[in-house]
Amino acid sequence: MSNISLPLGAKGTGRARYAAAMDLYQAGQISPQVLEIYRIASALDGQDPAPMLAELGLSAVAEPASGEEIFRRLIEEADRYLATLPGPPSTLRGVAEVRAKLNQWRGGPVTLRPRANPVIAAHLGDALAAMAETHLALAQAIAAAAPYLTWHPYDSYPIDQIGEAFAHGQAYASLMGVDATIPALDYDLGIFLIAPHLLYRDHHHAAPELYAPLTGPHGWRFGPGTPLIVKPAHQPVWNDPHRPHMTKVGPVPFLALFGWTADVTEAAVVIQAKDWPELEALRLG
Repeated sequence: MSNISLPLGAKGTGRARYAAAMDLYQAGQISPQVLEIYRIASALDGQDPAPMLAELGLSAVAEPASGEEIFRRLIEEADRYLATLPGPPSTLRGVAEVRAKLNQWRGGPVTLRPRANPVIAAHLGDALAAMAETHLALAQAIAAAAPYLTWHPYDSYPIDQIGEAFAHGQAYASLMGVDATIPALDYDLGIFLIAPHLLYRDHHHAAPELYAPLTGPHGWRFGPGTPLIVKPAHQPVWNDPHRPHMTKVGPVPFLALFGWTADVTEAAVVIQAKDWPELEALRLG
């Protein structure tokens, strides 16, 4: 018997039915309105959702969600997540700027151009499993949308400067931006993944940038010769234009939301540093 059809009255069945409804919602089989009815009914084990659904003219099981609906749900969950981020005033101003542009462009047309990537195939599952422990809704939204996204490596750097390992060990998908799933001007919102233990060497770019890391730990520094700072998941980093920065990935794949809010067509530039071999051999955690 499906948990969504558990008999009424037994202790805990209201919450179990709601959990089952959440699974169906994540799979695109019920609508947000139906899920909300099961959430309301979950408070009382004897509450039957069926009359509540009938009163609103809703069916318990809906048609599977379309790719566009799945993608728009990812945008919704990303915005909801960004709204919860902590940080100093300068970072929160950056978060607000990213969210303002997200909401400016979110209603635009969706063009799905699925493109698989071996880095995503190898490492996205591990990253989502780690973040699902605390941020299940966003993890499930990313998992559902991933097959519809256009994944490719960030390849603007010369390989001899950025390193072979990084060049072939990362991928990203633009959700909103130039030639992205939803078009936007001078804005880029996306998802970025780097394989475990890799070093994203020191670099800078004209675009103001928000990183919202969904996994951790990972190391950062903000200029060659400055100390490495180890940060947990869900601690955002805001980089002003041309601020040097470097990321060292820990044992869990680095998965992050990113936002560039201006000058997005100007490529990033590597900053040479002498200690890359030591940092590439370093293991965090």
